[in-house]
Amino acid sequence: MSHYVVRFLKDVLGENGHEIEACQGTLEVDASSEGHAAELAKKKFCEAQALRDWSLHADRIHIRVADFPS
Repeated sequence: MSHYVVRFLKDVLGENGHEIEACQGTLEVDASSEGHAAELAKKKFCEAQALRDWSLHADRIHIRVADFPS
């Protein structure tokens, strides 16, 4: 299993009138694949935010394998 960091991102209008990317939350999950990590993170995000659908608070997710120093 690999360790993944999943960020939930939303585009919002900033104070200067320009669109910015806001992180709505970050989760770390252990999963067998990137797709499985996405599903686990979506489920955990919904539970933590008391949501039925993660996309109510985020536009997209960004997944990366966690880098651990050797």
